Amino acid sequence: MFPLIRLFPTEPRLNILAARTWLLCLSALLLTGSLVAMGTLGLNFGVDFKGGTVVEIRTKGPANLEDLRSRLNGLGLGEITLQQFGSPTDVLINVPQQGADTDTDAQVAAIEKVKTELGDSVAEYRRTEYVGPRVGSELRQAGLLATVLAMLAIALYIWFRFEWQFAFAALLALVHDVVATVGFLSITQIQFDLATLAAVLTIAGYSINDTVVVFDRVRETMRKYKKGSVPGLLNAAVNSTLSRTTLTSLTTLIALIPLYLFGGEAINGFTAALIWGIVIGTYSTIGIAVPLIYYLGIRSDSVAVPSKQEAAKADAS
Repeated sequence: MFPLIRLFPTEPRLNILAARTWLLCLSALLLTGSLVAMGTLGLNFGVDFKGGTVVEIRTKGPANLEDLRSRLNGLGLGEITLQQFGSPTDVLINVPQQGADTDTDAQVAAIEKVKTELGDSVAEYRRTEYVGPRVGSELRQAGLLATVLAMLAIALYIWFRFEWQFAFAALLALVHDVVATVGFLSITQIQFDLATLAAVLTIAGYSINDTVVVFDRVRETMRKYKKGSVPGLLNAAVNSTLSRTTLTSLTTLIALIPLYLFGGEAINGFTAALIWGIVIGTYSTIGIAVPLIYYLGIRSDSVAVPSKQEAAKADAS
């Protein structure tokens, strides 16, 4: 009935710890490439972060986005993006910043060129909003602050829930996922806007959820088999959760890939970032977070003894 699920063994025998050096070297190369890309290519910031004008229109009939996009991008105003929302006649047009922050005449002239090109195809101009570069800079700073605070809050929770080795390893794995995702956006030059930032934060939450599940099994295994070797116990914990981790990511990707292929340009950047981030997050949970707690010196006698409530819960399960 579920042939795909049967492909995954219930008790795999992967020796993750034996490959820890290669896995960490691979991650180091990935992070180095991401940082180099961010330093040389930069990010393709959208109107949200670099300024510009947002024009909401309602067309007389169902909007042909490909035709409109082709016509507007031929005006020489930079990369104009279009997004359809609500009914097929509602379109959001993002016109990039023209000239300096104080040069409002250039922005007004650009909007007039857009309106002239659209001509009689527009039934109504519903709103026109201008986002200055200064506001975009403030949004960039706020987005960076939100990302850093979210990662620190996650690390503090892990520290409270587990031992310090788990918290530090989780934070490093989280930084790995975020940097690798931003590097991917830099290399592909996918537009980085508020939606893409939301995807990065979603990836952080998704990745840490997988990591917490694996860490919980690691602690449970180390409490149960105190005399076993640390690499053997870590491998046993990873293998016992491997099917769950892999299948959860796979089912999420099954939902995301059609969204990327058929969801249209408006959500392509968001879904592409999520797809990449889920793959990287799954890899880091298995191949980075667990080897890191080994290098940080986790031992069976350093794992906290469960409380009476936790022990009763474990016995009941």
